[in-house]
Amino acid sequence: QTGPVIDMPVPASFNDITQDPNLENYIGWVWYEKEVLLPQRWLQDNLRVVLRFGSAHYYSVVWVNGVQVVEHEGGHLPFEADISSIVQSSPQIPCRITVALNNTLTPHTLPPGSIEYMNDRTRYPKNYFVQNIRFDFFNYAGIHRPVVLYTTPSVYIDDITVTTTSTESVAKVQYQVSVVGSTFYSLSLSLRDQEGRVVATGDGPVGVLKVSNPNLWWPYLMHENPGYRYFLEVKMQAQANEALLEDLYTLPVGIRTVHVTSTQFLINGKPFYFHGVNKHEDADIRGKGLDWALIVKDFNLLRWLGANSFRTSHYPYAEEIMDLCDAYGIVVIDECPGVGIKMPESFGNKSLQHHLVVMEELIRRDKNRPSVVMWSVANEPAAELPPAAYYFKTLIAHTKALDPTRPVTFVTDTNYAVDRGAPYVDVICVNSYFSWYHDPGHLEVIPLQLTAQFENWYKTYQKPIIQSEYGADSVPGLHSDPPLMFSEEYQKAMLREYHSVFDKKRKEYVIGELIWNFADFMTNQGTTRVLGNKKGIFTRQRQPKSAAFVLRERYWKIANESSCLPPIMKSHILFL
Repeated sequence: QTGPVIDMPVPASFNDITQDPNLENYIGWVWYEKEVLLPQRWLQDNLRVVLRFGSAHYYSVVWVNGVQVVEHEGGHLPFEADISSIVQSSPQIPCRITVALNNTLTPHTLPPGSIEYMNDRTRYPKNYFVQNIRFDFFNYAGIHRPVVLYTTPSVYIDDITVTTTSTESVAKVQYQVSVVGSTFYSLSLSLRDQEGRVVATGDGPVGVLKVSNPNLWWPYLMHENPGYRYFLEVKMQAQANEALLEDLYTLPVGIRTVHVTSTQFLINGKPFYFHGVNKHEDADIRGKGLDWALIVKDFNLLRWLGANSFRTSHYPYAEEIMDLCDAYGIVVIDECPGVGIKMPESFGNKSLQHHLVVMEELIRRDKNRPSVVMWSVANEPAAELPPAAYYFKTLIAHTKALDPTRPVTFVTDTNYAVDRGAPYVDVICVNSYFSWYHDPGHLEVIPLQLTAQFENWYKTYQKPIIQSEYGADSVPGLHSDPPLMFSEEYQKAMLREYHSVFDKKRKEYVIGELIWNFADFMTNQGTTRVLGNKKGIFTRQRQPKSAAFVLRERYWKIANESSCLPPIMKSHILFL
């Protein structure tokens, strides 16, 4: 112990747990430590003991009983270590897990940042520095997701990749299974429906399962039974040290296809319109720490709102959240932590190599999720800079090579005429805040400027467009008529101006609208932020502002108009 020690809950951000302002804004190394007793049966031969972290921000070094077992760079994604040899060599002592965590951001991390030293001794204390960031949410840090110990046999199922195709009468589930620990093993597979009935079987590491009259995975409000999943049971048997080893893994599988045309986004061959939100993993006290009660509340609000989709702005969300998206039929644009890529040095080879690894980790984690229909490799980068062309060409090509089944995008706020990354995306995702950051207070400019935005982008690229961000801050309970900025009335008025243009352009090539933001969230302190960003349609405590009812009326109207909804669902909607 080289410094003060306090109790710290996991999962949670450490920033808001205490009354210490130095911890609130702390940059640098923190240490976590915990001792656990492992069951004796975990310490036998032919058993593998694994330590897994759901995520930790941002650079992690982990020791077990004083032995370093893993390092990991980057937050928001899982990492793990095989600790079998360490714990099995000392079966009588507790397993001591030590984690050193550093939340410093540099030009080459994701997200990027920079450390600025204030050397004017007449204005700042000695060694005073600040962490500069180019993104508008609080830089929470800590062990944000569950830490678990689990076991497998010494020969085990390491990875499964599933892709699906379908016609009206038959679906094909292509699978590839990776086994580690031996080359002598057998694999048997069973695909079960939601009632537990076996609908297809197979064997071997690579193959195709055929399903007759399949139940497809449909988005919420696009079908009376959204989020239908089969369950692929993979059973491995192997001989090792004269023992029969078995490993069993069950993978949820949604049968669905995704296709993009010049004007449409098709799910299972039918046009899909994104009417959804952008979110954050953000809440009082726990910061970005996993909170099941909050997660379930958010999904209830999404379905109350009539939202069928969201973007994981601006980083991958917890696996627990993604599981519910699969189960509920909520469509996801899965975004990596590539936010705030503004500095020229963040487009160099060092940054690019790390970005490629992050996409590999993200796709390995989420590749089998039916809810994930598109990858987003960045948010609002400085795409006008010359090195952005090679950077995004390489990054998007790498992403497509890892997963050829999904379209790839990044979210831009760069002018259409100078965006060097846009030629490589499949869908144009554009952020704009007319009458807020541009021409603040002038709602009357929105129809002209938003229409021009859409027409310029489509004329240049002939690709479908999503309005990936739009919105206005509103302070709950602040009212003004006529509408003035920061009032609830102004937020409503801005939304309605945008919606009138959306309704015209969605008949042509606009395929979605995602409000910024689902809920208010914390940011760094600044003269334009009053305890955070107030663009939520819900407060940080998940209470609705007036704009939430505007959006709810609109989203249910869009769903009701959809030709994909069966009559029984339309009748339900009329009574909401």
